[in-house]
This record gives sequence, structure tokens and C-alpha cells, in this order.
Amino acid sequence: MLEILLGIVIGPSGLGWAKPDAPVSILALVGLAFLLFLSGLEIDVDRLRGPIVTLTALGFAVSFVIAIPIGIALREGGLVKSPLFVAIVLTATSLGVVFPVLKDSHTIDSSLGQLVIAAASIAEFGSIILLSLFFSGKSSTTTAGRLILLGIFALVVVLAGVAIASAERSMSLSRVLRRLQDTTAQIRVRAAFLLMIVFTALADRVGFETILGAFAAGALVSLLDRDETTHPQFRVKLEAAGFGIFIPVFFVTSGLRFDLSALFARGSTIARVPLFLMAILLARGLPALVYIRTVGLSRALIAGALQATTLPFIVAATQIGLQLGIVSRANTAALVAAGLLSVVLCPALGLGLLRREHPGTAVPRGLPTPVMPVLTAEGHALCRANDVDAAATPATTGSGM
Repeated sequence: MLEILLGIVIGPSGLGWAKPDAPVSILALVGLAFLLFLSGLEIDVDRLRGPIVTLTALGFAVSFVIAIPIGIALREGGLVKSPLFVAIVLTATSLGVVFPVLKDSHTIDSSLGQLVIAAASIAEFGSIILLSLFFSGKSSTTTAGRLILLGIFALVVVLAGVAIASAERSMSLSRVLRRLQDTTAQIRVRAAFLLMIVFTALADRVGFETILGAFAAGALVSLLDRDETTHPQFRVKLEAAGFGIFIPVFFVTSGLRFDLSALFARGSTIARVPLFLMAILLARGLPALVYIRTVGLSRALIAGALQATTLPFIVAATQIGLQLGIVSRANTAALVAAGLLSVVLCPALGLGLLRREHPGTAVPRGLPTPVMPVLTAEGHALCRANDVDAAATPATTGSGM
């Protein structure tokens, strides 16, 4: 959020110190790919099993059903051009923001936490698939043709996963990876980066947006990287490279491209910000009512508030929409502003409701931002490693005595 605001301040809409020229735009594209790669890396397959998947998938379907008439109403009011595009944008949830909020409030392992993580994962994955399927300006094929290409792309991802998993079973290769992973070779980081580039290029080659390839690469790494005890710093290194170097360039560049004059040109444009925010709350918050039978009304309301948190996907999708000419600069600015407000308000509302239900619930320090996942993977990996050490310590002490 602050990086976007910084870009607005120093960009053409502010002080005019910087502009998104070709080198900056290339780095911003890498940052976008890394952002979606790390979002895919947050997908935990263990959490996406059993009845919870059916329930959260139903919630996403309800969300899309609600978003479609909202998009149609906005078009009839002359506010948007494509109801389907707006519907897809409204159905996304920022997993990278929701995950650390739940973890820092010690709710991640509860039934509520599992439900929200599953819902956010399905919403993020589903919105990326839908955007790539219906709004990819790089492919002139029909929707049926894109479905076939999507199936081929999925098959390539599966085959690549099988090949990587088979290679990792080799003891000699495993020893090489362990020997080189913490040296200047940083072999695991380089391999992950290469996989992201290959999948991104493949998605672009078959006519989809690059975000699909990057997200698929991250999800595949998350699926294959199960044994974190041998390399607990692997994900920390990836996030350090992403959130420390490339992703800030993307968000600052998004701020440089933010048309502040278009947002404040007319009062009606400013009024779209709360309107779009309300649309986000309706499209993502209201479907949480399907969770009532599982977690109760109060927790369903908490889940609804948390899963209405969205920003990175809005920024990425509106950039694509601008290139395709299906969203105006004014609506882009209003949608991003609404996303900024959702990041500030929705987690705070969810945590406030959670504290009312459980007064002893810890409150995360500071407002949640897309940068907070830097702490998430580190804590996740180190906690597992510490659990192993803790389990081994009593036995060692006992033998010494």
C-alpha cells in the first residue's frame, strides 16, 4: 500500500521525479511475476482437502454469481465497460495478506483459519484462471480454443512436476542440492527462479497472461517442496529476493502509472471508490454466509471480512484491462483505491470481530500489508525445524544424564 502511494507521490501525478520508462517497466513485469509466484507458493495442498474444499469452492461460485449482476448493474449505470471483467476482479482474495493476519493472531490452525485460507487460495487461483481464460489479449482463439490451450498448459505443468519429483528421489542429486543450496551457487533459488521464468514464458507463448505461468510455478514448488527440514531457509530466500527487490518495483511502478488526475477529475469518479469497495464486500463477504452451518454465524462474518481483502490482483488485473481497453483510467484508479481501503479496513474488521468472540486473541503489530508474507514462510519453516529440535532435545538430555 505504501509502495503504491510512494509511486503516486514521486510519479507524474505527484512531484514528477520519475516515470515508468522501458527498464522500469521490465523490472515491474518481473516483480509482477514474482508476486504471483510467491502467491502460488503460499498454496498449501494439505489445507485443500476434504469437505472444506467443497464448501469454499461453493463460496467462490456464489461469489461469482453475485459479482456478475453487480458488474451488469455497473455497466447499465455507465460506470464500467465489461461486467465480466469487473466480476472477475471482485471475486479475488489476497492470500498473501490474509495468511499473516491469521498466523499472527494465532488463528491459522483453527477451523476458522483453515476455512479462510482455503477460501482465499481457491479465490486467488480461480480469479487468475478466469482472467487468463476470458481476458488474454495475446491470443486470438475462441474461448473453446483457450480451454484446450489451458488444458495443454496444465498437462505440461503436471509433467514438469512429475519429472522434478522423480529427479529429487535420486540420492546423488539430493546430496548435490544439499551441498550447494547454502553456498554461492544457491542452487534451489536458481532452480525456482528458472522454473518461474520457463512457466511464465510458456504461458505467454500459448497466449495467456504471464501471471498464470508465474502462479502455476509457485504452486508447483509449494506442492513439491514438502521437506522443509533440510532447507528451512529456501522460501525465506525466495521471499527476500521477491519482496526485497522485484515486487516493490512493481507496486511503485503501479503508483507511477496511477492516474490521480483521472480519479479527482470529477466527483462522480471519487464516488466510485466507496461504490467499488461496497461491491468487493458484497461479492466476497456475502458468500461467507454459506459457512454458517460449519463455523457458526459469528465466525462466518469474520471469514467474510477477511476474504474481502484484496489488492495485488486488482493492481495486476487493471493493468491488463488498460492494455486491452476494457477498463478506463478513472475506473482503474478507483478500483485500486478501493483495494487499498480493503487492505486497511477488512483485516481490522475481521480481527475486531475475532477479539469480541475471543478476548484473548493476539493482535498483529501494525497494519497488514502485502509485504508481511516475508515473515510468514520464515516462521513456518523455522517453527517446523524447532519442533524437530524440541522433540529431539529431551531424548538427548536423558541419555546425557
